[in-house]
Amino acid sequence: MTAVVAETVVPASQTAVRMIPVPRPMPVPGHVPLAPPTAVPAGGPVVRRSRGALRQDPVHEAAEDLCAAVFRSLRRRDQRDKARLYVRGLLAAEGRKSIRNIALQTGGPASEQSLHHFISDSTWDWQPIRAELTQYLGASAPLTAWVAQPMAIPKGGEQSVGAGRHFDPHRGQMFRGQQAFGVWFGCPELVTPVGWRLRLPEEGPGARAERPVAFPGGPGYETYDAYEDCAVTGVLETVRQAGLAPRPVVLDVRGIGTRSTMNRFAEARVPVLARIDPATRLVVTDPAVPGYGVGTLAARNVLHNVRGLRTPVDWSDPQRPGERRTTYVAAVRVMIPDPSAARRRHLMLVGEWTEPGRPPAELWITDLIRPAPAVLLRLSKQARRVSVASATSAQEIGMRDFSGRSLPGWHRHVTMASVAHAARAMAESQLLGPGRA
Repeated sequence: MTAVVAETVVPASQTAVRMIPVPRPMPVPGHVPLAPPTAVPAGGPVVRRSRGALRQDPVHEAAEDLCAAVFRSLRRRDQRDKARLYVRGLLAAEGRKSIRNIALQTGGPASEQSLHHFISDSTWDWQPIRAELTQYLGASAPLTAWVAQPMAIPKGGEQSVGAGRHFDPHRGQMFRGQQAFGVWFGCPELVTPVGWRLRLPEEGPGARAERPVAFPGGPGYETYDAYEDCAVTGVLETVRQAGLAPRPVVLDVRGIGTRSTMNRFAEARVPVLARIDPATRLVVTDPAVPGYGVGTLAARNVLHNVRGLRTPVDWSDPQRPGERRTTYVAAVRVMIPDPSAARRRHLMLVGEWTEPGRPPAELWITDLIRPAPAVLLRLSKQARRVSVASATSAQEIGMRDFSGRSLPGWHRHVTMASVAHAARAMAESQLLGPGRA
């Protein structure tokens, strides 16, 4: 009889593992033999680390490191174990990431009941996990910007928490389902969500879904906020709890209150770069620019008057990885009309043209008045990066797949999905966690 051991062969270009037979010694009376060597598991790609140890694929490795760091706030070991299993299931399950599908990856029917209780009926607080996730990412790579990204979740029925009829101001139409807002961490290596808020409809079955008077994660307690209030509150909560150095927030305020949104961020002392509607009324404050002293003008007209100042800017297109594009940018100092003189402040209007002979394709306003227009334009592309990730990797990880009536359950699911998304993003970008560089 022979045993099998793994011999590691490392050519110049790759690491391979081949199996070789080894003679098994004959038993000797009175002798206790050592346990035979075990073969390397075939559960996925094998990589060599600096100390020569063999580990599983990079996503699994990143998930294990991340789970060990961000689940420390869970006091009980069984909760930490279930959280780790849930993240593994999200990464491994095919198709819709229901609790049943996740359980099939982690232990079958018995595991399903346990995971359902862990997500929907347990008492653990998700906010510390989100804060730990943000701080872990911030220690791995410097934060460039926060990005607020709405996430419409179409649903045919109204039995899920928050489900109902919602108006999407960016698309200008009603839809049936859930309206969530994600706050994404953006750095050169990756973008990944770290904060969430679910907008509840004012009436209908979705509004009557399980919604206790108070639950862990109190700051994340939803009220019947307007679209604008829900989005801004979610961003400011995440920024405050993260405890990181101030960085700008990138968001889209077309179709909602531009002035009130800008004022709320100013009161919180959080810089902002906001995409606005071309018809937004502004006042030119630069005496050298046409339109100064004539009262309010539509933002599109302000930029039309300075089109001769446009300069080309190249940037990396997240929709076409590896490809760089060139567009044209111009900027002018403006002010948003406000009855309160105390809230009037100098802002920068930034316009981007994809074709010189046509109106600007995107208009942005910001209280970052010192950076060059090219810097502000590239910063605005963080929103495009998040939009691409939200439609692809966030969908694949199951961010939209919770269908229960429990609002805490929804928060716990998207928190676990955020950890799984971060692990995959770190592995794909080859970003090492703190202390791993």
